Amino acid sequence: MQRRMIVAVMAGLTFIAGCGSAAGEQAPSANGIGRISFAIGSDDISWLSPVIERWDRANPGQQVTPLYLPQAANVQLDQLVANLQAKSSVYDVIDMDVVWTAEFAANGWIIPLPARQFPLGDFLQPAVKTAMYQGRLYAVPDYSNADLLYYRKDILARAHQDPPRTWSELEYLARTVAPHYGLNGYAGTFAQYEGLTVNFAEAIQSAGGSILNQAGTKVTVNTPQALQALTFLVSGFKQGWIPRAALKYEEVSAQDAFESGQFLFLNDWPDVYATLGPDVAKKYGIVALPGRDGPGSSSLGGANLAISAYSQHQQTALHFIQYLTEYDQQATMLEQGSFPPVLRSLYHNPGLTARFQYLPTLETAIENAQPRPAITNYDQASLVISSEAYQALEQNKKPRQALADMQSQLTQIIRNGLRRAPSGAGARNMLGNALHQERP
Repeated sequence: MQRRMIVAVMAGLTFIAGCGSAAGEQAPSANGIGRISFAIGSDDISWLSPVIERWDRANPGQQVTPLYLPQAANVQLDQLVANLQAKSSVYDVIDMDVVWTAEFAANGWIIPLPARQFPLGDFLQPAVKTAMYQGRLYAVPDYSNADLLYYRKDILARAHQDPPRTWSELEYLARTVAPHYGLNGYAGTFAQYEGLTVNFAEAIQSAGGSILNQAGTKVTVNTPQALQALTFLVSGFKQGWIPRAALKYEEVSAQDAFESGQFLFLNDWPDVYATLGPDVAKKYGIVALPGRDGPGSSSLGGANLAISAYSQHQQTALHFIQYLTEYDQQATMLEQGSFPPVLRSLYHNPGLTARFQYLPTLETAIENAQPRPAITNYDQASLVISSEAYQALEQNKKPRQALADMQSQLTQIIRNGLRRAPSGAGARNMLGNALHQERP
């Protein structure tokens, strides 16, 4: 295990006193070294135990206590925000959704990180961009993600059909081949929550449109491309090749329905692969999401690692983040959890590509994925997007009206966010001169 010396960079850190640490109720140490906590979602994290055990053996006195957050992303966000607004030191290292970086950095809840202490050039560059805010590194990519299209390879082979590359091919196979073999056509995350925002954004991107401009300052959702995308999804429910049961699907329920043999196609994240059983290579196939005229575009997912501005042991926290992004830990995350690594070299390891045959497809999907807007009030925007899209899927609103209402509400959210965007100065004031002056 490679150890990195970071004392010189972090020597200027000061610490917030007064709140007990979840990792032993310790007072802050003078050098920022001590036991830390690691806040992470309670999704499939079987890979985490051996990773932490290796760390604990090699770093006596700096043990890591995992603090498991709820599975639902919106509940995770509420829990983290409540603690950080209270300036609680309960969290040291935070594993957070890539769309939260801007909000956490702008509010001063996480600290800028020394970019030179990480091999960012070896990472997938779309993942690195999600860790930046106003030109500075506020987090480090933990894993990246892009939705893929899972399909029953055995069924398509019996039907003498290739996997779909376009929406029309997907619709044809879902309407004809699936019912012939007693299956439903297509499953995605269509419940009214963040998963629907993701699926809706992917449809718009795959039609050549967008929800916001790249800077996140202008709403661009009420367009012919977005109308074509939303109409395509609505027609799927009307025609029945997307069953109404999918309106209640989140990640796990959609995955369970596919694994139990109910669907021909599934739009979901790569970690599903680990649950498909020993015959996965014979029974299932994986391709890029289909688009309007060819391969589509996924929403860029994943998680970033950040250090709480109120952590009492920030030097250990930085050292732990470095450790988590090293080759061995990234490989463990892939091998035991099917979480896509951020190190590009792992996508070209012959042993891993033989075991995870979808890795080249996934790397391309991540490189072609589009990030969700890096805005400080993303959670409000996502609620509007999922609500209006859901109204259209439920056929309570015409797609054109849902997009117009979405455009209006998002415009107001963006204006409010621009008027009262926080500065993030609270976190910067905690840093020593060496780290404060560094630019990535």
